[in-house]
Amino acid sequence: MKFLTTIFFATILVVAFSTFGGVAQGDPIPILHFTFDSAVGNTVPDMVGGNDGTLDLAEIISDPVQVGKGALQIENENASMIVENFPDLAADQDHTYAFWLYLTAGSNDAWSQVIARKSDASDRFPGVWINPGGTGLHYRYNAGNMGFSRIGPGGEGNDFPLNEWFHIACAKEGENLTMYIGGVEEGTVAVPAAHDAVEGSIFYIGLTGYRAATFIIDDLAVYDSALTEAEIVKIMSGVGTAVSPKGKLAATWASIKY
Repeated sequence: MKFLTTIFFATILVVAFSTFGGVAQGDPIPILHFTFDSAVGNTVPDMVGGNDGTLDLAEIISDPVQVGKGALQIENENASMIVENFPDLAADQDHTYAFWLYLTAGSNDAWSQVIARKSDASDRFPGVWINPGGTGLHYRYNAGNMGFSRIGPGGEGNDFPLNEWFHIACAKEGENLTMYIGGVEEGTVAVPAAHDAVEGSIFYIGLTGYRAATFIIDDLAVYDSALTEAEIVKIMSGVGTAVSPKGKLAATWASIKY
């Protein structure tokens, strides 16, 4: 009877997770995911693998937000959130970075960092800034400093308006980098097939060796593959978002099997 009861509850969990967990079978699951709904002290939980972020002069706010009940505000030019290197990040070459962005100030007359994955050897795989002369995204990779120069809604050469939410997703597959803004493809450019200095890389939001841009960011996820446009639209719409960690079902199973 105990065995049958265990099987029954395990079956219920599988059905419930598949139906209500936000992630259907076959949906992409990120290697890193921050909802920014809360922080414990200066620690922001990663919803996937426990690779939490550490805040420095940045804060979780409740308004404005785009998804859930919180977002990360980078207001001070020295503000940041840092995620230390972990195996899935170190092994990553092709990937997709997806997040909601809300710029609250203009160009700052400087290269101003939004996000970056960097090491001592390289500061861009990718590195994302707003330009000194505008608010378009400078989205680049080493080796070769390749990628978008100043992309915004409508494509290269365009800027983002202030105080408005935009969904950004950039998918790298081999030598191609494709930018989606609001679920719409805005362009594809050449990048290095293998970006350099991956080992020992750290993920940053805000301050690096460059000052931080002034912005709010919400629901950031990193995937270890290039997502399709259809997958990106689902994520932007909140369907198929991996709000549950990879290990959630296993942890729940462990809690009921005895």
